[in-house]
Amino acid sequence: MSDHSSAKPVANPVAWKELVHEYQRPSTRKAVWQLVNTLLPYFLLWALMAYTVRISWWLTLPLAVLAGFFLIRVFIIFHDCGHGSFFKSRKANRITGFICGLLTFTPYHHWTRQHFIHHASSGDLDKRGTGDVWTMTVQEYLAASRWKKFTYRVARNPVMLFVVAPLLLFVVLQRFPSRELGERERASVHWMNLAIVVMGVALGLLLGFKAYLLVQMTVVLVAGSAGIWLFYVQHQFEDVYWERTEAWDHTAAALQGSSFYKLPRILQWFSGNIGYHHIHHLSTRIPNYNLEACHNAHALFQSVKPVTLLSSLKSFKFRLWDEEGGRLVGYAHLRNINKSAG
Repeated sequence: MSDHSSAKPVANPVAWKELVHEYQRPSTRKAVWQLVNTLLPYFLLWALMAYTVRISWWLTLPLAVLAGFFLIRVFIIFHDCGHGSFFKSRKANRITGFICGLLTFTPYHHWTRQHFIHHASSGDLDKRGTGDVWTMTVQEYLAASRWKKFTYRVARNPVMLFVVAPLLLFVVLQRFPSRELGERERASVHWMNLAIVVMGVALGLLLGFKAYLLVQMTVVLVAGSAGIWLFYVQHQFEDVYWERTEAWDHTAAALQGSSFYKLPRILQWFSGNIGYHHIHHLSTRIPNYNLEACHNAHALFQSVKPVTLLSSLKSFKFRLWDEEGGRLVGYAHLRNINKSAG
C-alpha cells in the first residue's frame, strides 16, 4: 500500500512536534480577517436572497449555492474553534464557535467532543463508529446478515451519502444529544436548538417561512454535501491507513490515514485549507490559516502523495476494507473472493 510509505520512518513524535511548533500559534489578525472575509459575504448573500426571492427563485438559487460554499468556510472556522486553535482566547473560541455553530446548525460542545473521539481513533479498526463514515471489513461484510448488508449498501450509496445524509445529519440528527456524552455536551444541543428556532422564526418573518425554508435547505444541502465529500475523501482514499489497536500509530494514522487533498486554489479557499488534512491530524493545534505554510515548510509533509480532484473520484468505488490486502476495495472484490472459493 504505499505510496505513503515514505512517511513511515518518521515515527518519533518529537521529530514532527518540533517541525509544527511555530505554526501552532493562533494569530488574532488572521482570525479576524478570516471572519470578515467569510461572514460578511455570507450575510450579504442572505440580504441579496431576501431581495431576489420576492422576484424570482431562479435569481435566488445561484446565490444560495454560493452561500453554501461560504458556509463550508464558516464550518471550518467552527471546527478550528472546537480545537481551540482559531483564537488564542478560549472565550473567543467558544463565542465564535457558538455563532458559527448556529449558522451551520451544529451544537458546539456536543460536536467538539465527538470530533475529539474521531481524532483519537481515526485509522483504528477496533475503534470505528464515532465521527467517521461507516466502514466494514470484507470479512465483517461476508459474515453479516442480509439485512445488515442491505443497510450497509444503502448507507454507502453516493445518493445517500452526499444528498440525503447532509440534510439528515445537520437538520435532524444533530437536534438530539448523545446519551454517552456529558451534561455540558447535552445542554449545548438544547441551547443550539433554541437558538435555531429563534433564528428561523426571525428569518421566516422577514422572508416568509416558505421562502426561508427553501433558501436555508438549499444552503445547508450545498454546504453539507460538499463538507461530507471533503470528510469522505480525507479518510476514504486509495492508500489509506487502517490498523488494529495494538499496531496503530498516531503519526502513521495522520500522514498515511488522512489525505493531502490538493484542490484548485478557489476550492482550497472555500474549504479553509482543510485539504491539508494530514497536517491537521498530525496537530489539531494548527489553525487552518497556517496549514499550507506548515505543509510547504518541511519535506516530511510534502512527501505525502496528494489526492487530486480527479483522482479523488476513485473514492466513489471504495466500499470495504480488505485487511489481508491492506487496502480499500469495491464490491467487485467480493466476486473475486467467490470465484476463488469456487
